[in-house]
Amino acid sequence: MGRFRGVLAPAVVVAVALCGAAGAVPGTANAAYAADPAPGPAYRTGPGSTKVQGGANSAVGPVLEAGRFYEDTLAPEQERFYQVVLDDASSVYVSAVARPDPKSTVAYGDGIELTLLDTGHQPCTSTEGADFSSEQARPVADVAVRRLEEDGKCQQAGTYYVKLTRESGKESDRAPWPVELHLMREPKLAGSNAPQTAPSAWPSAPVPAPSDQRVVRRGGGGFNDARALDTGVWGDTVHPGQTLFYRVPVDWGQQLSVSTELTGGKLTQSSGYAGNGLVTAVWNPARGPVTSVSESYDGKAAKVDVGPLAPVAYENRFADARAARPMRVAGWYYLSVTVDKKVGEFTAQDVPLQLTMRVKVSGTAGPGPSYAGSLAEAGFGVSGADRAAAQEGLTGPEAAEAADTRSLMAVVAATGFGTGTLLLAGLGGWIWLARRSAGRATSG
Repeated sequence: MGRFRGVLAPAVVVAVALCGAAGAVPGTANAAYAADPAPGPAYRTGPGSTKVQGGANSAVGPVLEAGRFYEDTLAPEQERFYQVVLDDASSVYVSAVARPDPKSTVAYGDGIELTLLDTGHQPCTSTEGADFSSEQARPVADVAVRRLEEDGKCQQAGTYYVKLTRESGKESDRAPWPVELHLMREPKLAGSNAPQTAPSAWPSAPVPAPSDQRVVRRGGGGFNDARALDTGVWGDTVHPGQTLFYRVPVDWGQQLSVSTELTGGKLTQSSGYAGNGLVTAVWNPARGPVTSVSESYDGKAAKVDVGPLAPVAYENRFADARAARPMRVAGWYYLSVTVDKKVGEFTAQDVPLQLTMRVKVSGTAGPGPSYAGSLAEAGFGVSGADRAAAQEGLTGPEAAEAADTRSLMAVVAATGFGTGTLLLAGLGGWIWLARRSAGRATSG
C-alpha cells in the first residue's frame, strides 16, 4: 500500500495541475468582479511581497533588493527612506505604486515622487513625480532611475538612498496609502559602442486602428495581474470609479497605439458631464510613466487616442523629448483605463459601461542591442512565451501557472510510456476509492 501511495501522489498532482490548466480560461479570471462591481478588481501584490517600513531618514531606511517586491504605507506629506546597493554595470529602476481607495477624496496635484540620491543626498537624475491629474483616486506609479552613461551621475558601485514622498491637498483624504516598491536592474550593453544619440523624430502619423471582432478580456487590478493584450479589438465592462489594467508586449523597433472607447451605461437624468470621465495611461516595463490622456464623458460616448508612441529603442533614454525617454527597453508595456466616479452621478450603478480598446503594435520586431547579461532574467525583453501569453490573454500569474504545468507534463513525458501508464492506473484507482468512500458516506 505504501508503494501504491508513492505512485498515486504524483498522479494526483498531475490531475490537479491539468484541472487547473483546463480551468484557466483566458479572460475569465475575474469572475467575481461582475458580481460585486463597486470596488472593482483588487490590487494584487507582487509574488513574495515583503512588508517593510521606510525610515524617517536615510540612515535607518531598510535595504531593497533587486527583483523583490515590498509593501509599505505612506501618509499625507510623509517622507520615507530606503537604501539600495548598486553595482557599476547596470541601469537601475526603483518604482513605487501608490493605490489609494478609489472612493477617497483627492485633488488634481495629489500624488507621489520617488528620488534616487547619492550618499551626499544629491539626486542621481531629475524627477517629475506622478499625480492623478483629476479628482479620481487610482493606482499611480513613479520611478527613480540610475542610468549608465559616460560622465553621468551616480555611476559608482555602492549604497544609495531612495526617498519617497506624498503630496496631498488640504481637503484630500488623510488615510495612508498602500505602496508597492520594486527594483529592477537592466544590464549594461556588451562592448564599448553603446548608442548615445537618440533619434530626433519618429513616425507619428496615425496608425489605422484594428477593426476586428470585439473580444472580451477582463482587466486586472494592477501591474501584477494585468490582462495581456496584443493587436486587436478588446472589450471589457467597467463601473464609475474603477481602474482596469492590461499589458502589451512591445519589442525593439515596435510602436504602440491604443484607442479607448467608453459607451453604454444608463442615464439616470437628462444630462451629465464628467470632465475627466475616461483616462488612459501607459507605463513602461519598469513601471515608469509614459503618458496619460483623458477625455470628458457626457453619458453617450468618449474616446481617448494614445500614440503611436515612439518606437522602442535603447537610445531613447538619451532623448530630449519627454515622450521618447520612457520607450527605452523592450518588454511588457502596461495600460490602465479609469472611469471617473463622477460618471456615477448620472448613470445607473447596476448597468455597467462598455469599454472597447483598439490595440495596435506596429513595426517589425528587431534584434535589439547586445547586452552583457540576460535581459530576460532582469524582467525585460519580449520572448516567444510572452507573445503566446498575449495571444491567449493571460495575466502574469496565469502565464507562470501555465509554464509550471508545461514543465510538469514534460517531466511526466520524460519518464516514458510505462511510468505514464502506471500513473494513469494509480489515478484511476484513487478515483475509484474516492467514489466508493463517498458512496458509503451517503448510504450511512
